[in-house]
Amino acid sequence: MIASRHCVSLRSVALRSAGQVLALGAACTLIAAPLAARPVKPSAAAHPLVGPAALRLHRSLLTLDTHLDTPALLAIPGWSILDRHDVRADFSQVDVPRMKEGHLDGGFWAIFTPQGPLTPVAARAARDAAFARAVEIRTMVAAHPAVFALADRAADAARIAANGRIVVYLSIENAWPLGDDPTLIDSFYRLGVRISGFAHFHTNQFADSSTDKPQWGGLSPAGKVLLAEMNRLGVVPDLSHSSDQALDDALALSKAPVILTHSGCRAVFDHPRNIDDAHLRALAAQGGVIQINTVYVKAEIASPQREAALHALSETYPESRTLTPAEHGAFLAARHAIETRYPLVNGPTFADVMANLLHAIRVAGVDHVGIGADWDGGGGVAGLEDVASLPKITEALLKAGYSRGDIAKIWSGNVLRVLTAAEAEAAREAAPPALTPKI
Repeated sequence: MIASRHCVSLRSVALRSAGQVLALGAACTLIAAPLAARPVKPSAAAHPLVGPAALRLHRSLLTLDTHLDTPALLAIPGWSILDRHDVRADFSQVDVPRMKEGHLDGGFWAIFTPQGPLTPVAARAARDAAFARAVEIRTMVAAHPAVFALADRAADAARIAANGRIVVYLSIENAWPLGDDPTLIDSFYRLGVRISGFAHFHTNQFADSSTDKPQWGGLSPAGKVLLAEMNRLGVVPDLSHSSDQALDDALALSKAPVILTHSGCRAVFDHPRNIDDAHLRALAAQGGVIQINTVYVKAEIASPQREAALHALSETYPESRTLTPAEHGAFLAARHAIETRYPLVNGPTFADVMANLLHAIRVAGVDHVGIGADWDGGGGVAGLEDVASLPKITEALLKAGYSRGDIAKIWSGNVLRVLTAAEAEAAREAAPPALTPKI
C-alpha cells in the first residue's frame, strides 16, 4: 500500500473490540444476501491491442494477484465492488466487471493498517481496525456467494475459479496490529489469512523497514517468534517492505519458502523497496517467489508542488478515517485538481513493468516470479491502468518466448506452490512425534 501516483487510501473506523470482530467474522458465513454481479461477457473488442491467441491463452489460465488493496474501498459510502468503476473517475482499479474483463480470478485481499505509534493504546486500536478489515472482506464474500468464495488452502483456488467465482484469500500488510503478541496471528489465520508481512514504511516491533532507519538489524526477537508462528500455522511469510537484512533472516530461519508479494528489481530501478540480484538468487534458492508490482518500476519526476499537494491531501483525509459521502466527493475533487494542476512528468509505463518482470525471471528463474501489482494501493502505470488490462502481460510474456506452462506458473502456479509448502510445514509441525521403539 502506498499513497502516491493514483490514490490516497481511505480506511474504515475500527470496531470496538477484537472479541466483537471475531464473533462477527464467524457469523459472516450466515449472511443471506446473494447478489449476482452485473453480467459481463468479455470480448475481443475489450482488448483491441491484444492478439486473439494471447487472449485465449490468458483466459485459459488460473490468474491470481498476491496484493489487492481493494478492501480499503469497501467502506467508502456508496462504492460497490459489483459495479464497474473508472480509474479516471474514482481512481479505483479493481471491481467485478473489470476482473471479468481482464480475467483476474482473484488473489490475496490485503488487511492493511498504516503504521502508527509503537504504544499499547495505538496497537490495540490497530488490532481492532485490522480485525474490522478482515470482517469487511468476509462480509463481501458472504453477501455475494455467487460471485466470491473464501479460499482456505492452495488447492481451493482452481476449484473456485472453475465454478466461476472469484478467489478470496486474505493477507496482512504490516503486522503492527499484532502488538506485543505474535501468537495473535492465529486469530487472523482462523479468519482466512494465508500470507502475512512484517513491517510497512516504518520500522516496527517485528522488523526493520526497507524505507526507515534500522533498529533490529533485520527481524526483531518478536519478529523471529512471529516467523515461527507463521511456519506453525501455514502462513506464508511476506518480506515486501521489510529490509534486506530482515529478508536475510527470513531466508535463513523460515522452514517454508517466503514471498515478496509486491516488490521490484533494484537492477532496473534502484529503490530500497526493490531487491537486488543477489537477494533474487537467494530467494530462488530458498524456494521463494517475488511477485512483481507496478509501483517502483522507474524513477519518476514529481514537482515539489505535486508532492506538497498530495501530502496536504493525505493530512486532510488520513488513512485511519472513514469519510462521509460528501467528504469522499470532496476528496475526489481535490485529487483530480492535483492531477490537472501538477501532472506527473515522465511517469512509468507498461514497458517499465515488463522490464522488472523479465529481469526477475532471468535472474531468479521462471519458477520464482509472479504478479502482485499493488492494485488500489498505488499501483498502475500508463498502459496498465487497472485489472482490465492484464491480458497485455500474458501477450508480452508470449512475445518474450515463454511457454504456456511458464506463464501459468507466473500467474498462479508459483504462489500456490509456496502456499502448498507452507501447508506441508504446518502439517509436519502438527504431527505427533514418532515413537522410538524399545529394544
